[in-house]
Amino acid sequence: MVKTGSSPMTSDNIRAGYIAVLVAAAVLYVATCAPGPVWQDSGVIQYRVWHNDIAGRLGLALSHPLFYIIAIAAKYIPLGEFAYRVNLTTALVSALAVANLFLLLRLWLKSTLPALVGALSLALSHTFWRHAAIPETYNLSMALLFFELIILLQYAKTARPTWLYALAFVNGLAIANHMLASIPFICYLVLLVALAAQKRISAKHLVAMAFLWALGALPFEYLIVKDILQRGDFWSTMASAAFGKGYKADVLNISLSMSIVKENLMWMTLNFPTPNVLLAFVGISALHRLSPKRWFARIILALLVLFLVFAFRYSIVDRYAFFIPFYCIVSVLIAAGTHRVLSRNRRSNLGLVIVALCLLTVPAYIAAPKVAKWLEISSGRTREIPYRDYYTYFLRPWRTGYHGAERFANEALDIAKPGAVIWADTTTAPPLLYVQEVKAKRTDVKIISDIGESAGSPKFNEGTVDKLLAERAIYVVSRVEGYYPKLLRDRCDLEAAGVIYRAVPK
Repeated sequence: MVKTGSSPMTSDNIRAGYIAVLVAAAVLYVATCAPGPVWQDSGVIQYRVWHNDIAGRLGLALSHPLFYIIAIAAKYIPLGEFAYRVNLTTALVSALAVANLFLLLRLWLKSTLPALVGALSLALSHTFWRHAAIPETYNLSMALLFFELIILLQYAKTARPTWLYALAFVNGLAIANHMLASIPFICYLVLLVALAAQKRISAKHLVAMAFLWALGALPFEYLIVKDILQRGDFWSTMASAAFGKGYKADVLNISLSMSIVKENLMWMTLNFPTPNVLLAFVGISALHRLSPKRWFARIILALLVLFLVFAFRYSIVDRYAFFIPFYCIVSVLIAAGTHRVLSRNRRSNLGLVIVALCLLTVPAYIAAPKVAKWLEISSGRTREIPYRDYYTYFLRPWRTGYHGAERFANEALDIAKPGAVIWADTTTAPPLLYVQEVKAKRTDVKIISDIGESAGSPKFNEGTVDKLLAERAIYVVSRVEGYYPKLLRDRCDLEAAGVIYRAVPK
């Protein structure tokens, strides 16, 4: 039993610590979350919640029904404007994830200081914090993952099958939120096979677990059944559930370029710009010694490797978000390493030094945009978006007071002529649709995009484009190739009109 940094293992102490961490994380994320509409996928989430849409248009793997059920319920709470309520949902879910990590570590290591170091390491890591400040689904997955590991820890200590029942149900819920949960599912399945082979659990237990897992995953299963009935094609639905629309090659990618490797390493460094990351290697070396069962340590290591491999070779543009589960396990290992170091070193101030080093991430994020510009680090972007400095927007996780997306949408709608059409890409369409639908501004203007369109929008295709150009003013959000329709490329010149561009027939 480690003495240094430990406190008596009582339920009151643990409960008080859990509540303190939950409140502190909630204050941080509520204070730094976006105040209104946002860009890109997060804006799509706001748009879908507004329309009570739990399915989406990008395939079942990107439906995330559990998150939308929670966010749709939260939108009816009369607190601020609609977009803020959706943003607040993610902020509070993220605080829950940090508190669950603290609880896992406190129950496992029986020491408060290492648990606090682990919680701080995750809470202040760049990508997790960034996704706590805007509406996203990843941090709900992490709250459920830590809940799963708490349950697994209790089973390791007690060997009671009821804990496995709870594990099955929570992992089912996690699947209903995000397919990332299939990675821990594989680890748990291997464990169950081993336990069944050793006759520690019976077929009756496995059947009960399968039922509870299916019960937890019910929102996702509902969408699958609905899709099968609509399509009449079982295998197409299964492909949609596994990969979404058009993401199969990315999910199954096994090739790596040097640019991807470089970018991945930069994002990983940004998340742990502190010497504390070295404690993770100490944690790995001590993991089996600290674990109540060897298989518990093996699952932690398997999750570390599988999450890293999946994210590292993933080839989508925003793959940095898929490193969040890996960062979660690294934070667990940093806590385990802290516990090991403190148990061998009795200097009372060492723990405080480690805690202080956790805070180095904040000045690192303040400096990161300036350093990136000074070093001329390529961002990979092909265009600029009004009121969004790329380096600041992506390298600083907080969104306090950021109104860039709403400002762009208001100006674009002010510029558009009566009855105009604005063709928008998936980054800029969400705030445009938000301002038009939620704030009822310029409903005469028709916004068309791949993620949604204004009510009564005209068809925009090869057969209608010439007629539309003759009858209406047509605008696009960018003149960079790939960000406006090919239909307009040979027909029109694009002339700047404030923050957007008007398509003028040649």
